[in-house]
Amino acid sequence: MAKEMAQKKGKFVNGVNVDQLFGTIDMIKEKPEIARFKFRATNRWIAGTHNQATVKDFYGALKEDSSREPMVFKIDEPPVLCGMNLGANPVEYLLVALSGCLTTSMIAHAAARGIEIRKVESRYEGDLDVRGFLGISDEVPVAYQKIGVYFNIDADISEDQKEELVKMAKKYSPVFNSITKPISVSVQLDRS
Repeated sequence: MAKEMAQKKGKFVNGVNVDQLFGTIDMIKEKPEIARFKFRATNRWIAGTHNQATVKDFYGALKEDSSREPMVFKIDEPPVLCGMNLGANPVEYLLVALSGCLTTSMIAHAAARGIEIRKVESRYEGDLDVRGFLGISDEVPVAYQKIGVYFNIDADISEDQKEELVKMAKKYSPVFNSITKPISVSVQLDRS
């Protein structure tokens, strides 16, 4: 109810309800445990290199939230990597996640600063040598060697201010920071 009222009465910049954004920030400052989220995904192998991931529920703002419909992501490899192109491959999804998170971070922080943006477009290129993945060479990392991100921002601000928006996107993007800084990831057999 309070959220619906804030959305109706709030000031919007770039489609972001800035009053609601600052209200959320103030609530989290008063009660930091509201900020703890746990996002989840499941995956099911189908055949060959084809599998699918599903996102449905999450924990956030001190409660479980299962209010949205499941979102299914088809995952496969191109034929040259023994797949059938039935979905994007996992490293492409990494680029998609990075694109969404950098853009969302940029838009939200620009809105908070009152910067109106007409359009943001970006492209992502990742260099990957599959010899590591295929087990051909221990010298080749099983990871992207380099990712390039290129933004085009249409707004009535200077080039320096656009550069500052790009810096803010990097600073506040959880996906960017997750892939550029070491994080703990445990992978184990589920014995339940």
